[in-house]
Amino acid sequence: MKLLGKALRVCAFAVLAGSLSPALTATAAEKEAPKDIVLKGDAKCTSCHDENDSPEALRIGKTKHGTVADKRTPSCTNCHGESEKHVKEAGRGSGPTPPVDVGFTKKNKTTSAEAQNASCLSCHQGGKHINWQSSVHAQRGVTCASCHKAHTGHDKVREKETQTEVCFACHKEQRAQVNRPSHHPIPEGKMSCTSCHDVHNDNPKQLMGDTVNDTCYSCHMEKRGPFVHNHQPVTEDCSICHNPHGTNIANLLKARPPYLCQECHSHESHPSQAAGLPTGRTTSTTALGTVGRGCMNCHTNIHGGNSTQNSATAGRFRR
Repeated sequence: MKLLGKALRVCAFAVLAGSLSPALTATAAEKEAPKDIVLKGDAKCTSCHDENDSPEALRIGKTKHGTVADKRTPSCTNCHGESEKHVKEAGRGSGPTPPVDVGFTKKNKTTSAEAQNASCLSCHQGGKHINWQSSVHAQRGVTCASCHKAHTGHDKVREKETQTEVCFACHKEQRAQVNRPSHHPIPEGKMSCTSCHDVHNDNPKQLMGDTVNDTCYSCHMEKRGPFVHNHQPVTEDCSICHNPHGTNIANLLKARPPYLCQECHSHESHPSQAAGLPTGRTTSTTALGTVGRGCMNCHTNIHGGNSTQNSATAGRFRR
C-alpha cells in the first residue's frame, strides 16, 4: 500500500507540473515581447519609457498624434527613427547614447535642424506649412520642437493665453514693447502673436498678410480707404508712424506730435514756428508754436480725407 500511495503522489505531481509549465512559459514570453501601450508598434520604446520612467511620453495618447482610430497616426519610430543603437546601449554605463537618426526632440544635438524637421514635414508639409523651408525660422535653424510639444494635449504655442510665453523666449525686445503703456491687447489675452504673424510662411516679418498694411487692415478697415486725399505714409506702411508691439505714447505712435509729423513736414507749413522748446520765459508766438500743441488738434483725419471743397486747404486732412 505504501508503494502504491507513493506512486500515485509521483503521478499527481507530474500531472500538476505539466499543467503549470505552459503558464510559466507564457509569462516568460510576455516579458520577452511586451505589448503596445499607446500606439501600434510602440512596445519597442515603452518597454523602457513607461509610466514610471517617462510618463510625459505616454501623454501623446491624449493628443491628435495618439488617435488610434486614425490610420495616419504615426508610431514612435515614425518620428524618432528606428534608433537601433539607442536600444542596444540602453542600461549601459551612464545611459543610452542619443540616437543619430532621431527626429522630433529638443534634446538631440547631433542631427541637423533640417533632418529633425523632415520627420514632421513628412506629414505636415502641405497647407500653410508649404513655405516653411523658405521662412525666416527655418533659415535660422529653428526646429518644430523648439516651439511645439507633440507629447502633450496642451501645446502652449497653440493656445492664445500661453502662446506669448513661447515666442518671448527668443523675441525679448517685443516682450518689453508689449508691456509698455500703449500696446495691442496681447497681455490681456485678446490677441496673440499669430493674430498678425504666421511663423510658417515666408512673407516679410512672417506677417499674415502680404504687406504690413494688409495685415493691419484686417482689423482696422476704416483706415484702408480709398480716400479723396490719401496720406502717403499711410498708404505706404503703417509702421512709419506706429510701432505695433507697443510704445510709451498713445495710439502706438513712435514719437509725440508735432515732432512725429515734423520728421516729414517742415515748419514751412506754419511759418516762423520751427520745432523746438523755448530756452526761457517768452511770449513770442515764434517760440511757442510747438509747446503743448499737437498737429492732430486741427488735422484730425490724418489717415485720409474726403473733403470735396475747392480750396487750398481741402487736402490737409482737416475735419
